[in-house]
Amino acid sequence: MEHHLSFSCDYMEGAHPRILQRLIETNLVQTPGYGLDSYCASAKEKIRSVCQAPDADIFFLTGGTQTNATVIDAILKSYQGVIAAETGHISVHEAGAIELGGHKVLTLPHQNGKISASQIRTLLETYENDANHDHMVMPGMVYLSHPTEYGTLYSKKELTEISSLCREYQIPLYVDGARLAYALACPQNDLTLADLAALCDVFYIGGTKCGALFGEAIVVPKPDFIPHFFTIIKQHGALFAKGRLLGIQFDTLFTDHLYETIGNSAIQAADQIRQALIQNGYQLRFGSPTNQIFCVMENAVMEQLAGQVEFGFWEAYDDFHTIIRFATSWATIPEQVEMLCRLLAAQHA
Repeated sequence: MEHHLSFSCDYMEGAHPRILQRLIETNLVQTPGYGLDSYCASAKEKIRSVCQAPDADIFFLTGGTQTNATVIDAILKSYQGVIAAETGHISVHEAGAIELGGHKVLTLPHQNGKISASQIRTLLETYENDANHDHMVMPGMVYLSHPTEYGTLYSKKELTEISSLCREYQIPLYVDGARLAYALACPQNDLTLADLAALCDVFYIGGTKCGALFGEAIVVPKPDFIPHFFTIIKQHGALFAKGRLLGIQFDTLFTDHLYETIGNSAIQAADQIRQALIQNGYQLRFGSPTNQIFCVMENAVMEQLAGQVEFGFWEAYDDFHTIIRFATSWATIPEQVEMLCRLLAAQHA
């Protein structure tokens, strides 16, 4: 079967060859289950080291929605909700997983996918000053993603301001790092893993979209911040019996700085596609510097291109144009990028 050129998302491929090799090498090794094995222990120590958080609790789950739903439900009380951008993954693309857990997503207008400390403060003050707040959903935590759903980045200054506000109001800050490797590889990024550990109460390091077959690593910088979290994970059906398969993958990703560099080629490929779009007169929609590229395309041109390339539909722009997304990954090869650039030029000729 002939396959189209695909730039539809960043988890189309399997896993980085180093991970596959480690899985083959360890395939018949017998280990304890549920992440209580030596591979998971090694991965946790490596993550603690790079995060400069020697006492951090680390937990491995299999997917992003599962991780978000489990963490948020574990942190919030029954009467609380989570603050997020209206474009946040938990608000738009998780099929109500947070609401299924009994918690409301309290959305704020976004600016290129981001929310600010001043917006969060206004929401918190509005709640406190409302005479009926005892009848309302209490804001109980803040959810961000880095990169955002629009591929944009929080600066260290922006995240520091939000972190300071959260600590002032004593509400946890949680960062979704599903595409974190692509942020770390981006020249415009000034946030390190150590910064995230210092500024967040919980964050996760994405593996599924960043070279692993599957898996996310939850980092809780202060131990026991979420009491009995292991049991809560089990309660949510998220405790993986063959936990060593997660540990091996993250142990490999955090050997020889693979995770910090695995996104380099994806960023270079995305930059090349962005330049091709600009040179051929397409309008970029968001100022995304990472591995997601959003552009406005005439519907007729989009339909022609769709016969040769798989891309992501984002949203209608107007009656005659659509916003589409191209996504690169750690596995994107130069030949694929060059072919896409030629097609973009041909469609616009």
